[in-house]
Amino acid sequence: MKHFHNLSELHDVLGIAPPEHPLFSVLQGDEQSTCGSELEFTSDFYFIGLRKMRSGSMLYGKTKYDHDRGSLAFFKPNQHVSFNNIKLQERGFVIYIHQDYITGTSLFNDISKYSFFDYEINEALHLTPAEEIIIWELYNRIEAEYNNNIDEFSKTIMLSHVDSILKYSDRFYRRQFINRKEISGATATKFTALLQQYSTEDMLYENGMPNVQSMAEQLHLSARYLSDLLKQETGKTAIELIHIFLISQAKNMLSDKEKNIAEIAYTLGFDNPTYFSRLFKREVGIPPNKFRKQLMN
Repeated sequence: MKHFHNLSELHDVLGIAPPEHPLFSVLQGDEQSTCGSELEFTSDFYFIGLRKMRSGSMLYGKTKYDHDRGSLAFFKPNQHVSFNNIKLQERGFVIYIHQDYITGTSLFNDISKYSFFDYEINEALHLTPAEEIIIWELYNRIEAEYNNNIDEFSKTIMLSHVDSILKYSDRFYRRQFINRKEISGATATKFTALLQQYSTEDMLYENGMPNVQSMAEQLHLSARYLSDLLKQETGKTAIELIHIFLISQAKNMLSDKEKNIAEIAYTLGFDNPTYFSRLFKREVGIPPNKFRKQLMN
């Protein structure tokens, strides 16, 4: 698999002109735009792309993006990406940002806060017409600056507009979660059912504590998307809901005087009884042995 260390390599493979800046590139395409062959790669770049595909497919991680869905998508460095015979249905754009370009800027720390860079392609952002206008306005400002004579202000200006795109995207994702509340509710229900299955089939003792990644895979979602979706629906992240579930199970087990604290911890899938006791105290306010005494009284 090809790994692109610089943008010039990528532009060359795509058969387009070299980038204006070695670490930052913008590309705009229309209905005639194509990626007529199969391209599979990883890179050192962040990718922000608005595209509505007429045919072909993209692969990000393990998830295939088919041409019947248009969206704003985000990739991050070192992720597996695959393009296959892509033809655009409408106008679109791509922004490539080398990870070194944001070093020493506020965006270097802020970009990791945007969990949608860890979403799979099928969880991309579907913009309303009004939202699409906002994103295009920001892109056009970036492109105008990119094609202007580069000076000491160019980087700050372009990254400020990139930051605005990310902030608006964060807002629009929240709208998407709310508008798909019925789907979100169904996912929360399925998540709870999976947790319950862990306890009824003794999977906690055999397989250890459920983790967000494995739960997300069973629900055919990425871990970050699942956690954000549950946060919007229930006010709790996936890991918080797992902890609440485990502590609820622990409270019930503590009513059984025959089991000591360590046995309960291992039964619930904890490798370390001390960690179990710390988590219990954090969630309940008192350690498990004190909670048991209160139950007995």
